Amino acid sequence: MSQATAVLSVDCEWFQHTPAYRGARGSVDSSAVGTEGMSFLLDAFESGDVTSTVFVVGEIAKTHPGLIERIVSAGHEVGSHTQTHAHLDELSSDDHHREVERARETLSAVAGTDVIGFRAPSFAIGDGHFRTLDRAGYTYDSSIAPCRSIPGWYGGSHRRVRPGPASVFTEGAPSSITELPIAVMPGLSLPLTGTWIRFFGVRYTLYGMRLLARRGITPVLYVHPWELVDLPAVEGVPRRVYVRTGSWMRRAVTRLLESRFSFVSMHSLLDD
Repeated sequence: MSQATAVLSVDCEWFQHTPAYRGARGSVDSSAVGTEGMSFLLDAFESGDVTSTVFVVGEIAKTHPGLIERIVSAGHEVGSHTQTHAHLDELSSDDHHREVERARETLSAVAGTDVIGFRAPSFAIGDGHFRTLDRAGYTYDSSIAPCRSIPGWYGGSHRRVRPGPASVFTEGAPSSITELPIAVMPGLSLPLTGTWIRFFGVRYTLYGMRLLARRGITPVLYVHPWELVDLPAVEGVPRRVYVRTGSWMRRAVTRLLESRFSFVSMHSLLDD
């Protein structure tokens, strides 16, 4: 029996990019809270012989080109996470297009590779999202969270958990874009990673991964580098943001990578 595959992707954004921070009253001194978390992930991937996809905010590539070089030289895929981490559903059609097009141009130039994958911040995609990606030259998207509606967060708009052409997720979307949804727990319909691994624990995530694998679905997980560092206290940032960040989350990632899954890039799923 062949080893089951999974994806542990990275949404490469700093703490300052999060909506929780942008809406806070306080601030931090550092301009890039989360860099140590990204270094930890790359070291862990190397130790575990893991290939990942790192969805990078375009402005990070401009300020940290050495990080992008390290990602590429280690054999990981670079994907787009917009240019500025804007919520796309809050933008006009023209601004939406500029966010995704500029990010692809920036990342391709810095990485020296073609950037074909995209993930929207907070899974907020807005109208015409797939047509916009198609115009900008992307091949696949991973911005669908097929989970129950989570008030104040996301979800409730999609139920399909298997990859497929964008046209089966949104009527009128181009079939040239492939959608690779993130993993959700069967039955419970909550995501397996992000905040949920910190709320529910590693066993919750591993159990959901096994359930999906039995159904022939490759679990697509995600993590943020800022979750793996000791976050500074900032007035106005909700307490839930701090739950089990830092050392707990680093141990959780290590445990995931030591599980009986072979971790691959998002791009490799297109071949399936």
